[in-house]
Amino acid sequence: MNRISVWVGGAMLALMLASSTLFVVDQRQVAVIYALGEIKEVITEPGLKFKLPPPFQNVVFLDKRIQTLDSPETRPIFTAEKKSLVIDWLVKWRITEPRQFIRNNGTDIRNLENRLSPVVQAAFNEEITKRNVGGVLATEREKVMNDVRARLADEAKSFGIEIVDVRIKRADFVANITDSVYRRMESERKQVANELRSTGQAEGEKIRADADRQREVILANAYRDAQKIKGEGDAEASALYAGAFGRDPQFAQFYRSLEAYRTSFRSKSDVMVLDPSSDFFRVMRGSGAAAPAGRR
Repeated sequence: MNRISVWVGGAMLALMLASSTLFVVDQRQVAVIYALGEIKEVITEPGLKFKLPPPFQNVVFLDKRIQTLDSPETRPIFTAEKKSLVIDWLVKWRITEPRQFIRNNGTDIRNLENRLSPVVQAAFNEEITKRNVGGVLATEREKVMNDVRARLADEAKSFGIEIVDVRIKRADFVANITDSVYRRMESERKQVANELRSTGQAEGEKIRADADRQREVILANAYRDAQKIKGEGDAEASALYAGAFGRDPQFAQFYRSLEAYRTSFRSKSDVMVLDPSSDFFRVMRGSGAAAPAGRR
């Protein structure tokens, strides 16, 4: 029994010793081995590693992946023409010199971010004050980011890091200026809309006037053509009547008398007071219709 206890105790001691001397380095990390408070070794390759047990040696892990630093607060920056802009930015960085990083920032990444943020903000201030609003917002936006990155390159070395990228997330006017700009834009758009409406109304009146003129011209031409055709028809009808009546004058006289009766007796309520022996009733008196006028 005593032998088993000794064996178990030895195994536990061996496990404790192994756990304090063996450690695993992840591929996403950098291991820094301390010996009595000083950096003894930096391990960048992943795998199972060995160190002396505490307090002789301790290990600290640092994340070697790319990190993101966002602007902690939005501060207005004046451009070359003294216009206030609010810039939101981000910086991509990673640890390249673990020893330098630890010497300047310790092992907490937040210490680095607190020190790096003012440096980035100062670099943006320097670059934006040299440019006007149009350059910052549009034409020179890419150059501003590249110049800030170049400014941070030397500073980053003292921190033991590398600046991978610098980006402007948002560049805008401060709130009161933004409201003023929006109101001015709204006024300008309304003015343009009113001008377009006025132009449209004028064009509409012009189109309607032209359409009315064309209508009158078309109606006048149609009336002229109709009268011309009617006149030609009347002339042809008159020629036909003249030819027919010339061949038989008595029939012509009879036809004209019938037309006169049709016109005179069109309405039953019409009343005419005439002498029955007048020429108007010659056709109704019988044989007188066929007799010549001089033989009555």
